[in-house]
This record gives sequence, C-alpha cells and structure tokens, in this order.
Amino acid sequence: MNWDSAYTDGWAPWDIGEPQPAFVDLAERGEFTSPVLDSGCGTGENSLVLAARGFDVTGIDIAPTAIERARTKARRRGLAVRFEVGDVLALDRLGQRYASVVDCGVFHTFDDILRPLYVESLAAAVVDGGVVHLLCFSDRVPGTMGPRRVTQSELHAAFAYGWQVERIVESAFAVKSDFPAFQPHAWLARIVRREPGLGWSR
Repeated sequence: MNWDSAYTDGWAPWDIGEPQPAFVDLAERGEFTSPVLDSGCGTGENSLVLAARGFDVTGIDIAPTAIERARTKARRRGLAVRFEVGDVLALDRLGQRYASVVDCGVFHTFDDILRPLYVESLAAAVVDGGVVHLLCFSDRVPGTMGPRRVTQSELHAAFAYGWQVERIVESAFAVKSDFPAFQPHAWLARIVRREPGLGWSR
C-alpha cells in the first residue's frame, strides 16, 4: 500500500482528527513514561496528546504528507514533538531508546515475513523494562475489509522472546464517521521489553 496516498487522496479512515480513545485512557491511568515513541504516528494526534501532558515524544511515519501535517499541528499548538519521516522496520536509525511506545494500527499491517522484523526493530528502540502499548485489529472484526485480523495467540507468539505480554484486553478503533460501517474491534496489549541476559525470565 502507498501510505502517503492515503493522506493525499483523503482516504485514511484511522485519521480521525483526534487521538484514539484507548491511548487517552492509558495516559489518564499513568501508563506512559518518557521518552515516548509513536511508531507509525500518522498526522500525530496520539503524539500530540501525550506531549500536551508533558511527555517527551518522537513520532515516526513512512508517509511524508502525514509527517508534514503532524509538524504543522505541533507548531500551531505550541508543542515540541520530534516528527520524523522514517521506516518503523528500522527504528534503530532514530538513535534513541524509549521507555514507552505507541503502536496504533501498525503491527496488523505486516505479513508473516515482516512481522518478526518489526518486533526486532522495536526491540532495538525500547529500553529494558520499557512498554509497548499495541492496538491492533482483533479476530472479532467481521468480514475481510481493512487490515489483517490478529489473534491473542499471534501476539504472544510474535513477542515470545525478549518480551513479556503482560495484558491483552478488548478495545476498539475509532474511525471516520463516513467509513463503511463495521465493528472495528481491537486488542489492546501491554508488552514489556525483557532483554535476555539481564536477569529477566521469559
């Protein structure tokens, strides 16, 4: 998929002009720690709501149009967020490691070949004990429209080594009101980095 064209053509049902409620709720519960990485940040709403709460946030996305819009929003709101055009499969290139990660609909875009590469990329960017908050389409979503459905067992398998899946709960994606009607059921996972050899058990 050409992710940039989703923004230039106006087809990006996930770009709702506000943060996803699931991440607002996590922030209100105190589940984020600086620095925060927003992996696949889109036009930046999740990044910006965290920055407004005082977090040090970096957002990365492969779509230049999305990043340009995110930077414009940050300037208009007077918020200091680092927004970068980049590949979430190469997060080590950011030159920083993070205590918290937002993954809002990124994991479920990858096939079986790219999925482990993404997990490796996250591992290179997350400190030991850091947390990935991952929101993905669940296998409860009916039909085949939209991204790949993910089971809880797939999440456990993908993060089986070097991580601990602490929690998976039912959640949902908010989408644009004009998007074709179906239930965007989601899994919201809390996944903790446990670097091998540093005293953590699997």
